[in-house]
Amino acid sequence: MQHRPDLDSRARVEQFVDAFYGHVLNDTRLAPLFLDVAAIDLQVHLPHIKDYWSKLLLGERAYQRHTMNIHRHLHGKQRLTGADFAQWLALFNATLDQHFSGENTEKARRIAATIAANMRDRLAEMPE
Repeated sequence: MQHRPDLDSRARVEQFVDAFYGHVLNDTRLAPLFLDVAAIDLQVHLPHIKDYWSKLLLGERAYQRHTMNIHRHLHGKQRLTGADFAQWLALFNATLDQHFSGENTEKARRIAATIAANMRDRLAEMPE
């Protein structure tokens, strides 16, 4: 079995985010949410996501945004479903499985599962 690196540096976190978003933006369920509904500008969005995961995994402090508010706004445009979060998490884990292993990789997996569940549950409480 080939050795896969851990998410133990900024460069590896950035590599992960790029690979993950490559999957997301080619996914028939998620790509329209990101590209059409949220209309993200990848040049702006990806650095924020890299900062976010570097904060969670490496303790960096560059990310200072409130992710729940961002997703509430998106949810107001188009309701995000449990299936959306399940697909996001499946792609997240598949990207980890393909490229990384180790302590921080497993930490990322746990954090992502918690984020997906919390967002799914909190957004489901929003009135239609």
